[in-house]
Amino acid sequence: MRLLLVVAAALFDADGRVLIAQRPPGKQLAGLWEFPGGKLDAGERPEQALIRELHEELGITVRADCLAPLAFASHAYEDFHLLMPLYICRRWEGFVQSREGQSLKWVRPRELRQYPMPPADAPLIPALIDIAGV
Repeated sequence: MRLLLVVAAALFDADGRVLIAQRPPGKQLAGLWEFPGGKLDAGERPEQALIRELHEELGITVRADCLAPLAFASHAYEDFHLLMPLYICRRWEGFVQSREGQSLKWVRPRELRQYPMPPADAPLIPALIDIAGV
């Protein structure tokens, strides 16, 4: 089974809400909500990939020193095994906007369970609730 390494970010706004993005129609797991991020390109470090993905998907600029690793997900899907570090980010430049047709929502960490998420993302919710202090 092949190993797929992806990175994700829990972007927290000034009100303590976290950003989730809905996978658009036509993509695998379409309609589910996830933390923004994506696959690493060849030779990329996880932080570099996350900075690139956040710019491509959301139009924001993030510096590596604004990313703090929080947790990781490890999940066996049918065709591959996914390993996904989750980083916390509270500072960025620019305005968050959907650049790839995905719906975006800012939600309180304790409300994340109300949104259907991929199996790899859902186990990360308790760590986000803990870090938010609610």
